[in-house]
Amino acid sequence: MSQPKKPDQVVFNETTQRYDASLKPYATNVGAPAIQVTDNSSWKTRNINKANKQIKAKYLELKAAYDKMMEELEYNTLVYNSRYTFEPIVGETYHLYRDKKEEPFLSIIAPSDCNFDHIGSFILNSELIWKKQDVSTTLNQENKLA
Repeated sequence: MSQPKKPDQVVFNETTQRYDASLKPYATNVGAPAIQVTDNSSWKTRNINKANKQIKAKYLELKAAYDKMMEELEYNTLVYNSRYTFEPIVGETYHLYRDKKEEPFLSIIAPSDCNFDHIGSFILNSELIWKKQDVSTTLNQENKLA
């Protein structure tokens, strides 16, 4: 014995066996305005482009930071693996050179005072990480000491 079919304007829930028009989040009677889906494709396109530009900018920023960090890692490894017979002091500038056998060695002698193959100048920071110094910065520090 099935129940007779109800008219369209009457909202009857077959599962709960109740009329539940008042519980719906939308109008259910025949006189209610029609539900129309708005076209939001231009909004989506505009915001997708904005979001993609922001994500790409953040990616490029992170990539630049990563590349800088990898360069610092390479220099740090190069200096620690070089030859030196002294204990470096934190905050002091040291100079990395290549000898005749193309092996790196660390020295306190400035590039202006010798003829060795200069790789770069480095300072040992408080975290015991070797930071490459800019040539102009190194020369300015040496001129202040002289």
